[in-house]
Amino acid sequence: MTAALSIEGISKHYGLLQALDGVSLTIEQGEFFGLLGPNGAGKTTLISILAGLCRPDQGRAAIMGINVQSKFREARRMLGVVPQELVFDPFFTVRETLRFQSGYFGIRNNDAWIDEIMANLDLTGKADSNMRSLSGGMKRRVLVAQALVHRPPVIVLDEPTAGVDVELRQSLWQFISRLNQDGHTIVLTTHYLEEAEALCQRIAMLKQGRIVALDTTANLLSRFGGANKENGQAVDLEDVFVNIMSGDAL
Repeated sequence: MTAALSIEGISKHYGLLQALDGVSLTIEQGEFFGLLGPNGAGKTTLISILAGLCRPDQGRAAIMGINVQSKFREARRMLGVVPQELVFDPFFTVRETLRFQSGYFGIRNNDAWIDEIMANLDLTGKADSNMRSLSGGMKRRVLVAQALVHRPPVIVLDEPTAGVDVELRQSLWQFISRLNQDGHTIVLTTHYLEEAEALCQRIAMLKQGRIVALDTTANLLSRFGGANKENGQAVDLEDVFVNIMSGDAL
């Protein structure tokens, strides 16, 4: 089976800063995958390369077997990205925003799917509201809806629940988990490590542009529990993350 994401030897510099240093990673179709790391580790740069927003200095990346550079348009159709930043057009309603997003991918008569997305993200009551009138949490819901409107097989969520309420987190994860069960590949970056632990089957941890850990969530908890494990205490992903980032587990 063709991998959902194939990343081979990706390096990227911004001047003297090396954002990515030879990153290689394969994510299979249907995985719920976590991409974790501190600020500046290279997560967003990697996502930007997958989305075609920047070019790597070295290496290659493919989405569903389609090269993101040589076949950008085809690859971009395979991917839905929820960015960290609240980016929106203040002149349109929620429904208009999602219809325009459908149009960018050449999709017409998409209202049934738009209605389903809005219902699952609790946006139905705001369908005819102008984007600039929405709260921050509602705007983030629209970003999620935009990423899903063309039904991409691979969905990347870059800090999707940053600054949103508990109710939205729960409804969002229920919907995303359902999409994953239906066969969509999900890639999540988050600083809420309890989310990653609960949702992700495998996790890669980035540090200074390199992958420093890559395994199933269960194996990471077993291998890198550190002092808590030795003392018979419960181990969670935060313990593992701290140990790996400090170098104590490496």
